[in-house]
Amino acid sequence: MIDGSFLGDLASATFRNATPLVYGTAGETVTERSGVLNLGIEGTMYVGAFTGFAVAWWVGDPLIGLLAAIVAGLLAGAVMGFLTVTLGANQHVSGLGLTIGLIGLSELGNRLLLSGSELQKIQPFPQWNPLAGLGDIGLVFQQYGLTYAAFLLVAPATWWLIGRTPFGLSLRAVGENPEAADAAGISVARTRYAALMIGGALMAVGGAFLTLAVLGAFTLDIIAGRGWVCLALVIFGRWGIWRGVLGALIFAFVYSLGLRLQIMPGFDGIPRELMLALPYLAVIAALALSGRNAPYPGAYLKPYRRS
Repeated sequence: MIDGSFLGDLASATFRNATPLVYGTAGETVTERSGVLNLGIEGTMYVGAFTGFAVAWWVGDPLIGLLAAIVAGLLAGAVMGFLTVTLGANQHVSGLGLTIGLIGLSELGNRLLLSGSELQKIQPFPQWNPLAGLGDIGLVFQQYGLTYAAFLLVAPATWWLIGRTPFGLSLRAVGENPEAADAAGISVARTRYAALMIGGALMAVGGAFLTLAVLGAFTLDIIAGRGWVCLALVIFGRWGIWRGVLGALIFAFVYSLGLRLQIMPGFDGIPRELMLALPYLAVIAALALSGRNAPYPGAYLKPYRRS
């Protein structure tokens, strides 16, 4: 039966499941506005999830784990910058190689540090609810601090950074026409490195959210393709933050609804696999519709060398 409690819980889960997508989409948007496609996002989220959990488990503090995940994301962005900006390597190959390498390193670290007969766990970040007294409506606000930060801090700050700051102006100039930006005195290399490292930090926080808040544990394949979803959401959002956030909420809503319908009477005859596939099918449909004539940055995928 669908009632106020069901709707409140569904809305709460939607924001919660959208959180890692908002971080990843914001990070990838910053990166791509500089003209660099970072296909290392899946691996960066993965290494953020592992590093954050491993450090939190080692020191007993999830906040320190979150800081470690940010550092891991910064380093991942710097590696991608070295490959694509300094060496001028193919961005597709570099990104896929980075993803494979980071996932492999994370799984190796998991086997060396955390393997055993029992799943290692930590005390995760708590949820809190400033409007707990509002009944079913108040369920929507039962969230983690990182969820509030994603929607109230990171998304607005990223929008402001890209559209309202000198760095954002340089970022957009480099992404559209690096030759003109260079002639105007803007360092293309420094701007792209900064974009990749900022983006990497945000992606890693998105991954760490799953281990440090939602699960309190690290499991293999914990990212489950969310990085690839973020890539689609950037195109869906047409390289704008708020459309990307809307796409993240749509995906999370369909995902959360599918999980809940599986246990509701009358829906038990629908294959579980179909329910799990629904949000990804929604992303594909949205990408097919919005990807037509998408306003890609002018220097998208193009390495730059000073003549």
